[in-house]
Amino acid sequence: MSQSSALYPLDHKSTVYIAGHRGMVGGAIWRELSNRGFTNLISATSQELDLRNREAVFEFFQEVKPDVVIDAAARVGGILANNTYPAEFLSDNLQIQVNIMDAANSVDVDRLLFLGSSCIYPKNAPQPLKEEYLLSGYLESTNQPYAIAKIAGIEMCDSYRAQYGCNFISAMPTNLYGTNDNYHPENSHVLPALIRRIVLAKKNNEPNVTIWGTGTPRREFLHVDDLADACYFLLQNYNEQGLVNIGCGTDVSIKELAELIVAEVGYKGQLIFDTTKPDGTPRKLMDTNKINNIGWKAKIDLKEGIRKTINEFSIKAQNLQYHL
Repeated sequence: MSQSSALYPLDHKSTVYIAGHRGMVGGAIWRELSNRGFTNLISATSQELDLRNREAVFEFFQEVKPDVVIDAAARVGGILANNTYPAEFLSDNLQIQVNIMDAANSVDVDRLLFLGSSCIYPKNAPQPLKEEYLLSGYLESTNQPYAIAKIAGIEMCDSYRAQYGCNFISAMPTNLYGTNDNYHPENSHVLPALIRRIVLAKKNNEPNVTIWGTGTPRREFLHVDDLADACYFLLQNYNEQGLVNIGCGTDVSIKELAELIVAEVGYKGQLIFDTTKPDGTPRKLMDTNKINNIGWKAKIDLKEGIRKTINEFSIKAQNLQYHL
C-alpha cells in the first residue's frame, strides 16, 4: 500500500521517538523510517535516558514533544535470565512501558505503537495463534514475568484508547532474525545459533554439527526488516483496539531450517540430531489473517533472508570474538 493510499498518512517531518533504537527491532524500524525519508527521528541511549526513571522520561517527552512514539524497548533475556531475575523482568518492563505511555499521553502524541512478543499466548493454545487466544489459558512458566508485562502493555494501549481516545496500538511479532541479531553461543535463538555454528563449522573444517532434538518441531521466522515494514504500515493503517499479530504465516521444521542454512553456507559436513535432548513445543505459528486483511504481507522469503543474514554474520565472524 502506498503512502498516498494510507488511511492515516504519516508526515515525513513528524518527530518520531523510537525507544530501544539500539536493539535489533528498534534499529530496523529506524532504518525503515530513515530510508522512507523521515528526517526527524529521535532516540536516547539507556545512559542518556533511563526509561525506568519516571521523572526523567516525562522531562524528555516535554523537551522533544514527539508526534509518534514506537516502544521497542524492553529488558530481554533467555529462560535462565527470566528464572534468575523474575522480579526485575516484571518490574523493569512494567515501568518502561507505563512511563512511556503516560509521558506520551501527557504531550498528546498523535500515535503510539507498542511492540510485544508471541510469548503472550498460552502455552497450549491452538496453532496457528490467533489474537483472540490471548488470556485463554496458562502461560509458559519459563518466561511468565516477561509475558505478563507485555500483556499489561497491550491492555494499557486499549485502556488509554478507551479512556483518553489515544491512538495507541499494539503489535506482536513472531520469531525474528536478521540484522543486529544476537549470536551468543549460549543464549541466542535457534536461527542465529544455527547460522553461527554452521558457518564456523565450515570455517574450521568440522566434520559435523550436532543439533538438539529430533529436528521435527516447526517454527515461524520473520526477517526484522519485514517487521519494520509492518510497523510502518500499521502506524498508517490501523487505529483500533486489540493487538495485531505480525508474521509471515508459514513455518519450517528445525531440520529443514538447518538444511537450508547448510545449503546457503556450502557446508559439506554432517548434521547430527541428538534425540536424547528435548524438542520443546512441537509447533509455534502466528495467525496473520488480521494484518493480511488490513493489507500487509511479508515480502522477504526465508531463503533470501537467511542468505543476507549469513553474509552479515560472516563479516562479523572475521572478528576474533567468533570462534568455536
